[in-house]
Amino acid sequence: MTILQIASLLIVLAGVFGAINHLFLRLPSAIGILVVALIASFGIMALDLVMPGLGVADTVRGTVLEIEFSDALLEGMLGLLLFAGALHIKLTDLRQQWAVVLLMATIGVALSTVIVGVGFSWITGVPLLIALVFGALISPTDPVAVLSVLRDAKLNPSLEAKIAGESLFNDGVGYVVFLVLVGLAFPTGDGHGSGLSGAASLFVQEAFGGAVLGLVLGWLTFRVMRLIDDYSLEVLLTLGLAFGGYELAIWLHVSAPIMAVCAGLLIGDIGARDAMTEETRKYVDAFWKLIDEILNAVLFLMIGFEVFSITTNADFLLTGVLSIALALFARLAAVAVPVLLLRPFRDFSTGVIPIMTWGGLKGGISIALALSLPDGEWKPLILTTTYIVVIFSIIVQGLTVARVARRASRSAEAA
Repeated sequence: MTILQIASLLIVLAGVFGAINHLFLRLPSAIGILVVALIASFGIMALDLVMPGLGVADTVRGTVLEIEFSDALLEGMLGLLLFAGALHIKLTDLRQQWAVVLLMATIGVALSTVIVGVGFSWITGVPLLIALVFGALISPTDPVAVLSVLRDAKLNPSLEAKIAGESLFNDGVGYVVFLVLVGLAFPTGDGHGSGLSGAASLFVQEAFGGAVLGLVLGWLTFRVMRLIDDYSLEVLLTLGLAFGGYELAIWLHVSAPIMAVCAGLLIGDIGARDAMTEETRKYVDAFWKLIDEILNAVLFLMIGFEVFSITTNADFLLTGVLSIALALFARLAAVAVPVLLLRPFRDFSTGVIPIMTWGGLKGGISIALALSLPDGEWKPLILTTTYIVVIFSIIVQGLTVARVARRASRSAEAA
């Protein structure tokens, strides 16, 4: 299939499954599309078991593998999704939460990576370094999933800023940690990224390089937009910044996710305030909200069909279930430690630890990173486990996080 045919198929299915969800399931849009895609996937598998001669599952599996989910997300959709998410977060709100966001995106990610890695190695017997790679890809919260759920959860504004800001930055940091650990666990033989000094150099290059590139490109775009009063051209400039900046970051070998977040934050706050008229702000917001909704629908559809790429046997499924508990415990530690460190110096919203723990959703980025691993004996186990954790996170946690927030608030009021 050509790229245009694949894109057309995904858009059509996203629309059809979205309509099915809206008419019958009435779940939040992205989660509903994921659920319908899973039902369709399992239905195709069941049909193949009943009528094996049809070979429908094999045909669908071939199409799913042809899409190359990892490349489609990491080198295509992710830049637009992160830019769109960052565009709607104000720097003033983020500045008030900077200490929490910084600690959770650094200490929290590192702590969670170690806890998951050590626990996964103990459960499965996977070598520790490879288990830490799994810890790095499953620890960051997915901003795409988190921001999609937050639109419907109606959380406390300060709490929402913490969760949204942390998910945007710990995703970028987690991606860099993943690259570093992959370089250590799967050396290429040319010495690139191997050893602790190489790992440290790669981390600095990726993380700080991505932030600097995002701020520079965002500032240049901001300066150009100040000279223009044409909403269609200014929308086009923001689209060029998201697309071009992300690809430039990949070419320069700096963190493209961090670039997209930093550029989006600058344009969404300073750019919206000082370089856009009210009419331009309205069109920019509407355009990027639409892009966000469409890409979210397609992404969650793709996640639902990725079930065809995993290995299903009893041992792998049991490991996945155990890893759900392990990931939640690691997330609890990643939230609680920074909060407890900062609690003597600042006040926190009621129930911040349980809400941020349960609201730290995993998503498509974790699956894409698992798919990007070099082929080996442990990849099928890591991929299957990652998929199970992500599906639980999006469906179970995503549908109940608002209820958890309300219950935590009522418990605090009763106390």
